[in-house]
Amino acid sequence: MISDPWHVGILIPARNEEKLLPRCLESVFASLSMLPPCVTTDVIVAVDLSTDLTFQIAKEMTRGRGLAISIESGVVGKARAVAAETAMQRYRGPWNRLWLANTDADCVVPDTWVIEQLLLANKSAEAVAGTVEVDSFEEHGPEVLERFRASYVIGSDGSHSHIHGANLGIRGDVYRNSGGWRELATAEDHDLWHRLRDLGVRRVSVDHTRVTTSGRRTGRAPHGFAEALAAHNEVAA
Repeated sequence: MISDPWHVGILIPARNEEKLLPRCLESVFASLSMLPPCVTTDVIVAVDLSTDLTFQIAKEMTRGRGLAISIESGVVGKARAVAAETAMQRYRGPWNRLWLANTDADCVVPDTWVIEQLLLANKSAEAVAGTVEVDSFEEHGPEVLERFRASYVIGSDGSHSHIHGANLGIRGDVYRNSGGWRELATAEDHDLWHRLRDLGVRRVSVDHTRVTTSGRRTGRAPHGFAEALAAHNEVAA
């Protein structure tokens, strides 16, 4: 039960996601609707180097619920950092009551995504790493589904070693103390998670906040999840 006041900033980088961003935002809004009145929210979409209608869609869908910003970086770490900084600038409360929940524009979050993270935060978690599942394997060979699931190991207690910017939450004061997202084109999520470890942050990995992500073969970030998934085709070949 969430009875203490929190403010949640949802951070979403997006580039040329006019087809998938609407489903992402709809799922985020559904998750936010599960929160009690003591929790305030803000949805920040950082649209980076888009040449389609992503910014217009983000601007329309976040009206009254957050903010769409346009940047020209082409670096996902930069987009995440700008989204986080924007959320923190718009917030006026104590940093330890701010929760920054990160996902990607090609993802769908479960209805309980935000509230489950806050419940963990209330139990002293300062950062939460969730898991992902793939929406479709149609762009891949027939053996990729089995190979991916075999490689994506989850402990019997739900703990795991997977780190995804598409499913990572962190308390505001901890985020600021860590230096936040670095301007990296890839592995920005692993970089932040490892720095949190080095700082002695109370990190929790869970499977019950699982996010559904795109199974596309070519992703937006070099050497990101799409490339790792596509590599299973090479194994299967």
